[in-house]
Amino acid sequence: MIALYKYRTRKAMTQAELAKMLGVTPNCITQWESGVRRPNVIMLKKLAELLECTADDLLEPIET
Repeated sequence: MIALYKYRTRKAMTQAELAKMLGVTPNCITQWESGVRRPNVIMLKKLAELLECTADDLLEPIET
């Protein structure tokens, strides 16, 4: 699992809200958070900007 969940919840954002801001489906956010898929470089940059962190922060592995 990657740290995306941690940073999204710190901003009190739902998966649906973040998905809408990025123009993706909530299922896409679920897949990123669970580690099934990873965001591409463009989405990673947008995520970091929206969540006010770095791309490295978002890709940091966390224990589940």
